[in-house]
Amino acid sequence: MSLVDETGAGLSGIEQLRALIAAGRRPGIAIALDFNLAEVGDGTAVFVGTPGQHAYNPIGMIHGGYAATLLDSACGCAVHTRLSAQQLYTTLEIKVAYHKAITDQSGPMRAEGHVVSIGRRAAFAEARLIDASGRLHASATSTLLVMER
Repeated sequence: MSLVDETGAGLSGIEQLRALIAAGRRPGIAIALDFNLAEVGDGTAVFVGTPGQHAYNPIGMIHGGYAATLLDSACGCAVHTRLSAQQLYTTLEIKVAYHKAITDQSGPMRAEGHVVSIGRRAAFAEARLIDASGRLHASATSTLLVMER
């Protein structure tokens, strides 16, 4: 059983995510990379995290996978907010652009995702990863498959 099903079985997507936030529950990836789902709205989701040594690559910067994970999470959960209790989704593809390096000195980051469009079988979302000063560090576009449970 998924964490969302444990926390919000039978609820709409946005209700499931709100229940997850209220319960303080986080999936393993959010624990491993130390980030949280902070906000959800109709077609929007925001994740926050502070990059640290736990996400460093061998060349002394935050690994690109950290940014990609936050952006994928923001895109996916933005789509999740628009789903019924009988639907789920999976990422088909994501394209990430890296605009500015991230280090453990970058401070808190926000991945802000929103739905561009959603249909019966496919959804399209975008997300931006910004620091506390509003500087853009990475952005993403994503295509997601919408399925019935």
